[in-house]
Amino acid sequence: MSDALAQRVRVEVEGTVQGVGFRPFVYRLARELGLTGWVQNTRNDVLIEVEGDVPVVEEFLQRLRTDAPSSASVETMSRTVVPILDDAGFSINQSAESGQRVLVIPPDLATCADCQRELADPHDRHFRYPFLTCTQCGPRYSLLAAIPYERSNTTMAGFELCSVCRTEYSTESDRRFHAEPIACPICGPSLYLWDEQGHETANDEGALQQAATLLAQGLVVAVKGLGGFQLWVDAKSEEAVRRLRDRKRRLEKPFAVLFPSIDAIRDYCLLSSDEEALLCSPQAPIVLARKRREASLADAVAPSNPYLGVMLPATPLHHLLMASLGRPMVATSGNRSEEPIVTDEREALVRLKGIADALLVHDRPIARPVDDSVVLVVPGKVQSVDGEQKEKPRADVMILRRARGYAPLAIRWPDNATDGGAQGPILAVGGHLKNTIAFLTGNRVVLSQHLGDLSTLEADAAFRQAVEDLQGLLHIKPQAIASDLHPDYRSTIFARSLSETLSVPLIPVQHHHAHVASCMAEHKLDGEVLGVAWDGAGYGGDGQVWGGEFLIASYRQFTRFASLKPFRLLGGEAAMKEPGRSAAAVLWELMGENMLEHDLPSWGVTHGQRVQWGSLLRSGVASPWTTSMGRLFDAVASLTGLCHQASFEGQAAMGVQFAAEQAVEAGEVTVEGYPMDLVPSDSPDTKWTVDWRSMVSAMLDELRRGCRLERIAVRFHVSLANSIVRVAQVAGFPRVVLTGGCFQNRLLLSLVRQQLEAAGFTVYSHALVPPNDGGLSLGQAVVAAHQLKLTVDMGGRA
Repeated sequence: MSDALAQRVRVEVEGTVQGVGFRPFVYRLARELGLTGWVQNTRNDVLIEVEGDVPVVEEFLQRLRTDAPSSASVETMSRTVVPILDDAGFSINQSAESGQRVLVIPPDLATCADCQRELADPHDRHFRYPFLTCTQCGPRYSLLAAIPYERSNTTMAGFELCSVCRTEYSTESDRRFHAEPIACPICGPSLYLWDEQGHETANDEGALQQAATLLAQGLVVAVKGLGGFQLWVDAKSEEAVRRLRDRKRRLEKPFAVLFPSIDAIRDYCLLSSDEEALLCSPQAPIVLARKRREASLADAVAPSNPYLGVMLPATPLHHLLMASLGRPMVATSGNRSEEPIVTDEREALVRLKGIADALLVHDRPIARPVDDSVVLVVPGKVQSVDGEQKEKPRADVMILRRARGYAPLAIRWPDNATDGGAQGPILAVGGHLKNTIAFLTGNRVVLSQHLGDLSTLEADAAFRQAVEDLQGLLHIKPQAIASDLHPDYRSTIFARSLSETLSVPLIPVQHHHAHVASCMAEHKLDGEVLGVAWDGAGYGGDGQVWGGEFLIASYRQFTRFASLKPFRLLGGEAAMKEPGRSAAAVLWELMGENMLEHDLPSWGVTHGQRVQWGSLLRSGVASPWTTSMGRLFDAVASLTGLCHQASFEGQAAMGVQFAAEQAVEAGEVTVEGYPMDLVPSDSPDTKWTVDWRSMVSAMLDELRRGCRLERIAVRFHVSLANSIVRVAQVAGFPRVVLTGGCFQNRLLLSLVRQQLEAAGFTVYSHALVPPNDGGLSLGQAVVAAHQLKLTVDMGGRA
């Protein structure tokens, strides 16, 4: 090193840089380049001091970004020149505990290729060991008890490293150098097979082989995985899958399917390159892929559904089981419907009793439940209404359930987002369905893993535990709490009670405003946008049930520019399970009392039902007004005969989507959609109303003439896309945000994006958090931060 050219710099690296092998990478890079200094974890990030010739230091800094491990993410990197110390070498220092804690926690990662090779190598000491891992893969968040990410702060702390593992852990050139959860058959967790009563029938290799035998016989085995139990059964056995449905009380909602290899998935599904990349990524999510018509899985896996939720093994245990079985297996969440996933083997004996015939368990504790993530690829081109293919530069990846592999990575937004507003952490408690929680502090928002619907006492208890868990993990106490505007959500009731206990402000956030703000925060947007928030239900500012909203929104506030024409939510929540009720309500608004005599064969509603429902519609009893786009989808599903009973959320709307996609795939050319009128609103707080009555009237005419349901369904989708473009043109805002559960429909999303972009608008949709209610907590957090800033500006108390 030349003194004249020598330099020492301190580098602070922020992002996903703990628990992903970043420090060993820095160590090896510095040694390769002949630099001296040190690297250490802090509570916030990774701190490096490096010394050497200036050009070499510059190469080091560049390669920190370009050569970092694939599971790492360098968000920001700042450097400061410090005095030269003439170190003797480069070292990894003990983690620093000082400093304000920033919300960065490593997610769990799927088994890497190197570990897979060792797993299959008879000469390797990790051969067929279900818990091998390294710096590039394995459990992180699911076993983390405290920050920073060190073995002593994980559920592996009770497994003392053997001498060989300790050598690997401390050898700089080893792939397991400072890999916190490493283990081997000598010093690590063990595997056991239990019967229904919890009696051990086999262990380790014997447990694996017996479990595989039971599964091959068509029995249900509860497998303790990385973040909780899964229920496994042979996906090719109709009898076995139906048995699982009966036991789990899950009538028709699709099951996810685990395959032994990407080649096996190709045999059953039509995979794009983007879908293959996701399946093979460190996140290894469930990917919704198009099913081949000749796919020979049990019909009960995904009834009447052209898509399969497919995934590859994400842990060594999964790899070993699938290698033995060599066939697709249903691998669904280990719970009864509407309950949280089970994480503890003793609890599993109680909660999975009567479902599982045997349990494959291990003695590595799970710190918190982490379910499998679910993603969808929105294709880069869609058949347009004039038959022409429209290209996009890349496909869009949409997360539908954010959990393993993605949670709890923080969403970062601009440093000046609140202009010095809320200083303390904000807790956002999400909604009622697909719940997540979030903590905001500074310029980061960390979202919890998917927690599920809060419909049961067990789910409510798990939600409360998740709040306590994440708060304790991050060592922060909320200075404000954000919730949904709905006063009766379990999450809102909890937020109200906690705000009183802590004597901190409670900020209720309107449901659809939170949806729009969530997407804005993802894309770091500021100012105002036109937000299109379409979903099943959200409590409106006027006390009605909203769901077909066009909001002119910023983080701080919104105005309701337009909405869907209201109709009755016939019977309240009963309408969500009986699409015929929404059809009756829509027809009542269209034709009044004549609905009672409207005998459309495809509708499938008896005269007695129509009379009964007519009484409710006439009086308005138990039938609040709604502008729900989700319920309009239900009405179309019922009128066309596509769905009369919905056993899970979104089932009817999916039927309409699938029918429309059939028409698109068949190459049907639809010149235009049905008419939908944009008329001045009768409501004082809304400027325009999107009137669907002309569309429904035209649809009824086609049904009477016997037009194909698939053609009607695709025209319906085109009509909705046209209505969004029309409202956007009238509103005049160049940026349009698409959010809410209805935009999980990839045909609708593609059509709307295509038409808006053709009309000159810039379109934003979700990629980092779900468009459904799983993204609400992010929106609530950022809205609350801005509203607290407003309070401060006005001289109030924040």
